[in-house]
Amino acid sequence: MYNIAVIGDRDSVLGFKALGLETVTAENAEEGRAALRRLDNYGIIYITENLASELKEDIARYADRVTPAVIPIPGKTGSLGIGLNALTKAVERAVGADILKG
Repeated sequence: MYNIAVIGDRDSVLGFKALGLETVTAENAEEGRAALRRLDNYGIIYITENLASELKEDIARYADRVTPAVIPIPGKTGSLGIGLNALTKAVERAVGADILKG
């Protein structure tokens, strides 16, 4: 069974700890990059959109791998649309059309 982790600023990831997920505080790109490397054997890594926007190249190396699935989520400041864009692209690649439009 794979583990699940959440990476981001303290305020954004704290609530996930109550759900039993591993939380990793990363306040900047350097800390986020180190966390991604450390969690390389996890099944799912949620990462706040603010941090994901700083780590595009690092996250891209996981695009063709089965695990970990690196999934951007809104942080404490709200959504930047990065997660929705990634989901739209994944669905379009799988289905062949943008069925989420609307």
